[in-house]
Amino acid sequence: MHDPQDSVRDADAPREAQESPDPRRWKALAAICTAQFMLMLDLTVINVALPDLGADLGLSRVAFTWAVSVYVLFLGGLLLFGGRLADIFGARTMMMTGLVVFTLASLSSGLAQDETVLIAGRLCQGIGAALLSPAALRALTAIFQGAERNKALGVWSSLGGIGFAVGLLVGGLLTSGPGWRWVFFINIPIGIGVLLAIRALVPERRVAGADRHVDVLGAVTVTAATGSFIYGMINAGDHGWSDLGTLGPVLAAVVLYGMFAVVERRVRNPLIRPGVLARRPVAAGAFLMLVAAGVTGGDLFITSQYLQHLRGQSALDTGLFFLIPALATVVGAVLGGKLVGTVGAKAIAFAGLALVAVGNGLLIGLTADGNVYARALPGAVLFAMGAAPVFVAATTTALRHVAQHESGVVSGMVYTFNPTGAAIFVAVGSTVAAAGLTNSPSVVGFTDAYTMFAVAAAVAALIALALVPARDRA
Repeated sequence: MHDPQDSVRDADAPREAQESPDPRRWKALAAICTAQFMLMLDLTVINVALPDLGADLGLSRVAFTWAVSVYVLFLGGLLLFGGRLADIFGARTMMMTGLVVFTLASLSSGLAQDETVLIAGRLCQGIGAALLSPAALRALTAIFQGAERNKALGVWSSLGGIGFAVGLLVGGLLTSGPGWRWVFFINIPIGIGVLLAIRALVPERRVAGADRHVDVLGAVTVTAATGSFIYGMINAGDHGWSDLGTLGPVLAAVVLYGMFAVVERRVRNPLIRPGVLARRPVAAGAFLMLVAAGVTGGDLFITSQYLQHLRGQSALDTGLFFLIPALATVVGAVLGGKLVGTVGAKAIAFAGLALVAVGNGLLIGLTADGNVYARALPGAVLFAMGAAPVFVAATTTALRHVAQHESGVVSGMVYTFNPTGAAIFVAVGSTVAAAGLTNSPSVVGFTDAYTMFAVAAAVAALIALALVPARDRA
């Protein structure tokens, strides 16, 4: 009798058997999406909890910036590495491994009594997420075929916008209720339940004949390079741009990125193939993803700190504030998906980034008093609505004219720039806004950060006009 859990027989089974619909596929989709949703929540949920968390543990500005950045840093730096491991050891195996790491790391973060344990826990959460996320997507595409696969991918794609909204609200509810530690503890029962569901419902899938050489050196080098750059940016907020603690790590990052480029040209099975990334559509998609995710992540971090640290709003009030921008994200994504085929990715990218620039431009006028909804909400809605279609344009652009056998590699490469961009912009935004993140905060720090984000989005919009290829003629 055929056993769908047997990875070897599954890989070698006849094509007809592999394409037979799995009767558990929709239940498996629910388990897979729940796992991914948990990872998406942890991208945003901590932002609302940071002021209470920082006060309880006595975190410095540097420490609570790392509490946000280190998760997305390791998620982005090891994402392609995790995808390669899923090819070799099987998607279900890596999903379960990632879940165990992520759940244990959540427990450690929730029990943290100092910044060292907290940041180490967040780092391990990022590693677990990097193992889980690409394996989950690989499992999904293996289980579903044809039109059902499109439906399943539609559900998967919606998790980003929904996670943005729910993460902020859940963060506010948990922080205002049982306390900030439950922002992490909530992952434990969910993680255990999803682990059991995946074990029972998701068949093991491996890529037949997959190259078992893993580019460990490439993964370590690119993660170290980005981490070194972020460290230098954070240090600049306390000691200045000319300080050795700023210039040294930034220079080290440049050297490490150069080493990474050399490594990727020489190893047998590189994480990122330089030839693929050199293609104009792929480079344009990666650029759009980096800027859109970076400015959005930076905006979310800075706005959350403005509302709580300067204006004294509670975690719950902050979560409720972000509900409307979160809905704007969903609207922007839907509109981008519908219009990209009509007006083209170039127009969508330019319009979206221009809207992000305008939204941040409105936030430059924030003050230390007045109604926060009247003053901050319009700008937040615009930057959220503008960023969402840029993600659509990034993916559409990168995957144009890409052969089927390369689509997974290209999409993984482009998505890697999402958490990496967020990590970098949060670090830089924290440095620029340093005057607003002290014990005697000044609104100038926040408006300086919004000015930087507005300029970055505006410049990126102009670059998009030149970099993103024009639409193909019908």
